[in-house]
Amino acid sequence: MLTENNMIVGLDIGTSKVVCLIGEAGPSGRIELVGIGSHPSQGLKRGVVVNIEATVNSIQRAVEEAELMAGCKVHSVSVGIAGSHISSLNSHGIVAVREREVTEQDLDRVIDAARAVAIPADQKIIHILPQEYLIDSQEGIKEPLGMSGVRLEAKVHLVTGSINAVQNIDKCIRRCGLGVDAIVLQQLASSYSVLTDDEKELGVCLVDIGGGTTDIAVFIGGAIRYTCSIPVAGDQVTSDIAMALRTPTQNAEELKVKYACALAQLARADETIKVPSVGERPPRSLSRQALAEVVEPRYDELFTLVQAQLRRSGFEDMVAAGIVLTGGTAKMEGAVELAEEIFHIPVRLACPEGVHGMEDILRDPIYATGLGLLIHAHQNLDGGYGAEGSMRAEAAVAEAPGGPGILERMKSWFQGNY
Repeated sequence: MLTENNMIVGLDIGTSKVVCLIGEAGPSGRIELVGIGSHPSQGLKRGVVVNIEATVNSIQRAVEEAELMAGCKVHSVSVGIAGSHISSLNSHGIVAVREREVTEQDLDRVIDAARAVAIPADQKIIHILPQEYLIDSQEGIKEPLGMSGVRLEAKVHLVTGSINAVQNIDKCIRRCGLGVDAIVLQQLASSYSVLTDDEKELGVCLVDIGGGTTDIAVFIGGAIRYTCSIPVAGDQVTSDIAMALRTPTQNAEELKVKYACALAQLARADETIKVPSVGERPPRSLSRQALAEVVEPRYDELFTLVQAQLRRSGFEDMVAAGIVLTGGTAKMEGAVELAEEIFHIPVRLACPEGVHGMEDILRDPIYATGLGLLIHAHQNLDGGYGAEGSMRAEAAVAEAPGGPGILERMKSWFQGNY
């Protein structure tokens, strides 16, 4: 049962920033955001931990900031995971229905049958996401529980990731004195906050462009069909600006955020910007169009890579609702227009929704994954398969002031010892 002191916590550990969001889960299903903390991320490269100490420090700062705002102590979190080590495949399982009526045990057995596929020794299964069930060849069943039949089949989407990458994220969070309740694929988390049910039903490709990775997810018929990650994103754009304009990386990032445009024809040639130089040299003046001409080829390459992945998936002609862009790097002026030129289908920039409170701050694509983690955690509070079928993921819980109860203390002890 949810009480007014039950809170859920989402932790988005990105390549450019760590964001911690604390939401209060109301009994009506409404999530009220009560705390937000953000800190630059220094220990990750392309979505993967490369420096544990730096990552731990970034997580602690973000969590402390959120705790201060919410006035509570965080004990465990739902965390996102991304990176080119993530891979996925579609699988299929069949079992006989024991009691002529589908029970929870039958569902568990058919999911176990579907997950019995060969995966590399250095990979582990992160998600088993049911797409649809079949009972005696009857297709398109979303909720088979209680239905009559003798044979149950499940079509599922398996997401796997590097054991070491998962363990390193787990280690960083536990070094901060926190428990890990669920590890969620970042583009799956983002889908909760930026995609509508109609888009998922019609067919949509979500492209989450972060600092280190561009994460792709394809939904058709209300279920996830394909996921992948591309190691080209915002950091490459910053690097291009730094190299081409001969300016320090930190200044290149500022220029990108303030003045860059992904489509050169949208930038005015008569608009000038100041470009800091390296060392003691004085800053130079440059037209905004010249900056756009540095940025556009990288965005063009990125969208062409996304298009190639979409073609490889076999679903390119099935995404009737088009492309949905989200993530901090997708915010750049001209990104949507350039994407439409390349994909030749509708493209929109999505801001996260579904969480109440601080909307003026949170209506920003950089918070798509963090808010999606809150929604995912809330939908899985009661256990069972969530809206996208995540396996029995528990919500992250933060305790309000007043001390933990006996159940929370026991849970905390078990998490610390097993």
